[in-house]
Order: sequence, then C-alpha cells, then structure tokens
Amino acid sequence: MFFMDRKKSDMVAAKDALPGRTTPLPTAETHFISGLPLKSAVPQGMEEAMFGMGCFWGVERKSWSVPGVWLTMVGYAAGFTPNPTYKETCTQLTGHNEVLRVIFDPAMVSYDALLKLFWEGHDPTQGMRQGNDMGSTYRSGIYTYSDAQMAAAVASRNLYQPALTAAGRGQITTEIMPAPVFYFAEDYHQQYLAKNPSGYCGIGGTGVTCPIGTGVAA
Repeated sequence: MFFMDRKKSDMVAAKDALPGRTTPLPTAETHFISGLPLKSAVPQGMEEAMFGMGCFWGVERKSWSVPGVWLTMVGYAAGFTPNPTYKETCTQLTGHNEVLRVIFDPAMVSYDALLKLFWEGHDPTQGMRQGNDMGSTYRSGIYTYSDAQMAAAVASRNLYQPALTAAGRGQITTEIMPAPVFYFAEDYHQQYLAKNPSGYCGIGGTGVTCPIGTGVAA
C-alpha cells in the first residue's frame, strides 16, 4: 500500500495532499481542566501563540499549568488538507503538524518565556520526528501571530543554536513562519493527559538551557 511504503520523513506536496472537507470537525466544547469555552475569542490584552514540539498530548501538558497561560488547545496546522482528521494526519498525506495553541496574558508570562519553554521542552534538531514519533506531524515549529513574535522567535533560535552546538547537538530544524490556519483536533485529544494521566508522552528536551532571558545577546 502507498500509505505503508511512503517515507515518513517526506513532506507531502500540496498537489498530492488528501482533499479534506469544508466542515470543521466536532471537538470539545470546554477545556477539561478550566471549564473555559475551548473556542473562546482572545480577550482584550491577551495574545495567542502556536508551537509544534512533537506529540501534542505532552506538549499541552507542559503548558496548561504555566502561570499566565489562560487557555490551551491542540490541533493541526501548517499543512494543506482542510479540516483533517487525526487518522488522515497520521498518513503524513495532509502536510499538517500536531500543534499547541495557547492564549496567554503577556503581563504574567512573556512570549520569550514561552519560547524558552518551547526550546527546552523538546529536541529541535530532529527534523521530521521527535524521539520515537516519526513523521512530518511531529516536526518542530514556531507559528507567529505578529512581527514582534517573528522577530523574537528568530532571535531565540539564533541564541539557542550556539548553546546546542557547544553541547554537541546538531543544527536546529525548527520551521518558523506566520501562523497558518489552526484546525481543532478531535474531542479526545484535548487535554488528553489530564483525562488519562498515565497515557503516552514522548516529549523530552535536550537538557541544554536556552539563554533567552538571561541577558545573553543573540
């Protein structure tokens, strides 16, 4: 079968992507932990951020307890197939990444602090995989919502690479791009590890500290 033989490290071309659908998938109505509406608008004074760090179950768990993070949700982004299902993304034929989207209060937690959590919370040098999770759905990515976020993301990458190199790690493969359309993942994926505390989590960092916020210049 084509799906079985296709290399998971390949990024599907737009012309070869699955067709998807025009109707959004149903998802959870509320956040399992906070009870907030999962599709809440961004409140005045707050901002949003989006990251890909591997399996989104563990990525979301790293974020929902951070002071200043108001709401977390998982989904699919940076691909070609509209409104993809989880099973479709697993074929690597949608182009999507498993991502975390957060709404946060910058008066309580800075975007730089979220970037530090991002860089130290996974291995950004692995290309189309994260640990034992293989495929383009597990690639490292920062998806920005403003010019300021883009500048901060690029600066943080340039700051972190020398630290990784000094520790014997490879080149950062993280894609950094303006935030694409975010498609909510299905109900059971939202806050999965709060519902299933002993569930699988393949997220792990390199152990290399990102010097962002320590006064080290890029």
